[in-house]
Order: sequence, then structure tokens, then C-alpha cells
Amino acid sequence: MGNINTIDLFAGCGGLCEGFEMSGHYNTLACVEWEKAPCANLEKHLREKWNYSDADQRVLRFDIQRTEELFCGWDDPEYGHSKGLDALVGGKRVDLIIGGPPCQAYSVAGRIRDEHGMKEDYRNFLFESYVRVLKHFQPKAFVFENVPGILSARPTGEPIIDIIRQTFDESGYVVLDDLSKAIIDFSEYGVPQNRNRIIIFGLSKKEFGENAPDILNDFYAKILPSFKVKKKSTVRDAIGDLPALYPTEEFKIDGKKYSHTMPESGPANHSSRWHSKRDQSIFRMLADDIASGEKKYVSTAALKQLYTDITGRESNIHKYYVLRWDEQSNLIPAHLFKDGLRHIHPDGKQARSITVREAARLQGFPDDYEFIGTQADEYKMIGNAVPPIFSEKLAQAVYSLLLSE
Repeated sequence: MGNINTIDLFAGCGGLCEGFEMSGHYNTLACVEWEKAPCANLEKHLREKWNYSDADQRVLRFDIQRTEELFCGWDDPEYGHSKGLDALVGGKRVDLIIGGPPCQAYSVAGRIRDEHGMKEDYRNFLFESYVRVLKHFQPKAFVFENVPGILSARPTGEPIIDIIRQTFDESGYVVLDDLSKAIIDFSEYGVPQNRNRIIIFGLSKKEFGENAPDILNDFYAKILPSFKVKKKSTVRDAIGDLPALYPTEEFKIDGKKYSHTMPESGPANHSSRWHSKRDQSIFRMLADDIASGEKKYVSTAALKQLYTDITGRESNIHKYYVLRWDEQSNLIPAHLFKDGLRHIHPDGKQARSITVREAARLQGFPDDYEFIGTQADEYKMIGNAVPPIFSEKLAQAVYSLLLSE
């Protein structure tokens, strides 16, 4: 265990936590998450990989909006029983709080899809619960992760980022004046995926004083960028060595249908979704179209027309996308659990969408993170996570700053 004590809020299955643990400098005091599947995965992984024998106590499944109960303990028909965060932390100093509220309310795509522009979504204000925990423990610093769309979201008419910045300020923390400089391209840090996120790093005014703004500018301009990779990782780098899974006659295991062969060896969570013969033929055609160089179905217009020709329905966005071997993957989203049409394997012979393990590798999870639960749960929690490949570098950067003070 490391020597910097952390609490992870909105922890999910632990993408941020995993990277901080991988760095070797941090001790996870607690993780707060309200969904069952991510909690089960995080608890298992903290116990089996990071040797937290009391992981079942450190992973707190609870609604963070009920903050006083979170601190003092609860006995609840939905969330069970816990002595609470205060008792769990005990007399230890909380040095750092990490995490980020669900991003759906702030995402541009979410606002486009929602008839109210997400203005009525309660998740717009979950940052208030984050701040209440921050004020309660008064750590030296915090990490707040979200989507870049948070900079343009206006659920009340006023930019939500201005409200968040003011709330941090009133709680005793300094963040960058220009938070557009906090948008990070994760592919520059070795994540084999096109994924941009805002990483708001805040410093305690009490701990860092009037130098805090200069220290923050140095963090974003020099410290964090020093961990960028010289060469970006590609889809081939990430998943090229995994066993191939080919179409076969449909079969069942424990009542579940399969359309592709199963690997004889390799990491866990590497089995294909069931795909119809129709979808297999589409996947094969699209992958072969790219591999041959013909590229008839590369444009959005062509892909939308293909979808209409096949289904008789129209779509505002194109439904198909084939990963390119020698490029970064497109975004791995939470809604990957619904279907894999926009994450088609680049090998046309395999004629399938990506597996849970392939999604995990493209998100930067190590193979020793074995996911449990339904396949839908696994895709969803992976898509919601912060890629550990990046979060480890972030952890190293934060450590170097805290160590120097």
C-alpha cells in the first residue's frame, strides 16, 4: 500500500482507483458507488489483486446524495448496513479525493437526444455531493473527471462549470481559471482510443496558499504532459494478439446462445456476443471493404443508407463502424452494452463486434482485471470507466506534485 490516502467517489468498477493503485503510491481508504455490478467487481478486484482483505467494507454501495448517512452509517433495505465513511476512515488523514459524477447530463450527445436537453436530469447537480465530501474531509487536493461537454452545459441557464468552480472556491479549493486547458486527449498517454475528458485538478488554499494557481498551471503545462507517450497505441497493439473467434453453427452453454467459436486459452471475458447471420454478413462486408481499400462504406451518408437498405428504417447517425487496425479505436461508450454495431472487429473473417476483453483492453484495463456479472453489465461498466492506462500516469503526476510540496 502507498502512503497517500485516497477516497474514490462515483467509483464505478474502479478505473481511476486501478491506475492510482498501479502507481504504488496510494492507499485506497474507501470507494463510493451506488450500482451493484460495479461494486461487486471493484470489491473482488481490490481483494484479489490489491490485497485489501476488508474490501467488502471499503467499497461502500450507497447513494452519495444521502451524504449525512454516508458519513455516519446506514441500515437500509436497498443498500444494507455500513458503519459509514467516518468510521471507516477513522483517524487517518484523507490526502486526496478522486472521482467524477456520471457524465450523461453534461454530454453534448446526451443533450441532443433528450427532449429537455438534460436540463431536468438530477445528475446535473451530483457534483454537490462530491463537494460535500470534499468539505467534510478537507484533503490536500482532488481530481474531478468528466466529459468536455461540462464546459458548455447550462441546465439552469448559467454555465454549470461556473457554478462548479464557484462551489470549489467557496469550499477552499483552487482550480484552473481556464478549464478548457484541462481537457486531456487520453490517446496521448497511451490509451488506444480516441477519448477526450476534462480532468479538473484542485488544490487546497490552506495547504498551497497563494502559490496554488501557479502550481496548477505548472501541473497542466509541464508535470502531466511529461507522462505523454512518444508513439500512440493502436487497435492492433491493444487486441491484435487475442485469440480469433470465428462464426460457427449456433450452440448454447447454460441456455445462452453463441454464434462464434470460444477461445481455448487466453484472458477471461473474451467471448463474442451472439450475432445473427445477417449481422455477420454485414460485418464481414464492411471489414473487407476497408481491408481491400475499396472503402465504399466509409462515409456517414453511405453507412446511413446501408442501414436503411437493410432494415427499412432511417437513423440520424450511422449505425456501423469498423475499428481500424493501425489507428486508435473510436470511443468506448457505456451504451456499448446495447449493441456492438459501432465497434466491429477489423478482421472480416471473424465477422463480429468486439468482446468484453477487447473493450477492456481498448479502455486500458489489464488482463488480470476479470469482470463478473452479465455481459451487458460488463460492457457498461467498462465504458463508464476512466482508462487505467491514463489514470496511472495521472496518479504519478499528482504524486510528483504532492511529494514536492
